[in-house]
Amino acid sequence: MKALLLSSYNHLELTEMDRPTPGSGELLIEVAACGICGSDVHGFDGSTGRRIPPIVMGHEAAGLVTAVGAGVTDYKQGDRITFDSTVYCGQCEFCQRGEVNLCNNRQVIGVSCGEYRRHGAFAEYLVIPERIAYPLPDNFSFPDAAMLEAVSVALHGVAVADLKGGETALVIGAGMIGLLLLQAARAAGCSKVYISDLDETRLKLAASLGADETFLASGEALSAKILELTGGTGVDVVLEAVGATETIATGIDSVRKGGTVTLVGNITPQVTIPLQKVVSRQIRLQGSCASAGEYPEAIELIASGKIKVAPLITAVASLEEGPSWFERLHSREPNLMKIVLDPRSSR
Repeated sequence: MKALLLSSYNHLELTEMDRPTPGSGELLIEVAACGICGSDVHGFDGSTGRRIPPIVMGHEAAGLVTAVGAGVTDYKQGDRITFDSTVYCGQCEFCQRGEVNLCNNRQVIGVSCGEYRRHGAFAEYLVIPERIAYPLPDNFSFPDAAMLEAVSVALHGVAVADLKGGETALVIGAGMIGLLLLQAARAAGCSKVYISDLDETRLKLAASLGADETFLASGEALSAKILELTGGTGVDVVLEAVGATETIATGIDSVRKGGTVTLVGNITPQVTIPLQKVVSRQIRLQGSCASAGEYPEAIELIASGKIKVAPLITAVASLEEGPSWFERLHSREPNLMKIVLDPRSSR
């Protein structure tokens, strides 16, 4: 099969690899679409340490079941499916509680680190455990399905914020996840959803996706605008989609007493926080990791149009075009959002 291999940092090559064979409880998938995630772009240059070459990256994917291993009962050849990026064991105490994203034996498709190497979906075929698969409706396009992993991450970020409905929310960062958090917060019943970024083009897209107000601002300027808008109180919840010291501090300054700042972005491994503000104002800092069973909800929300993903897809391309798209994304070319690779177009 053809696969897009990260053979060394900053170098992707289209190569021939052995087609995998499904074992017991596994599915062989013909990949029909796989999105390029920001984590893949950071893995491309080695900055994350979680894409150690050689590795086939890619975890935001969907396709067709081509063959099934022994013991598979829920899927057959020809079924249209998507799948979780997290490979969980199903046995540990976290899996037993439904917190599969916190699995003690968690692996991620398309990741190689010190503990494991699991090739991903920038390839014509991929083997996955049956337990991480989800069926796709017949009218659900494969490029849209490649967005489900990101949508599920946004839905999980909103879920752990423990919204009751009617809250005011601020999303910090209007990148891919931020724009999905905006829509997920709206779907969860927030009365007002604001969003900020330093890119005017992204904010125009956010406005078209339902933001009540957009702010081309950061730091003290942003928190001042939010406080002015809320009569000095602050919003009920901040959904932070960047993960840097300044943006987290801004989120803390923009939330009301007793409010929640949910940390979804993690662009930096360490940050400093204004501890006394968090303690004296009884603010909850809530981390959010991947997703934990939100795929069916994500499928329903996209199918119903409550979450729109088509405006976020910049292009659908072949595996051969993958290296050039990675270069463009890595160089931070303006106005690029999601690039979806279709390995079938490489034949």
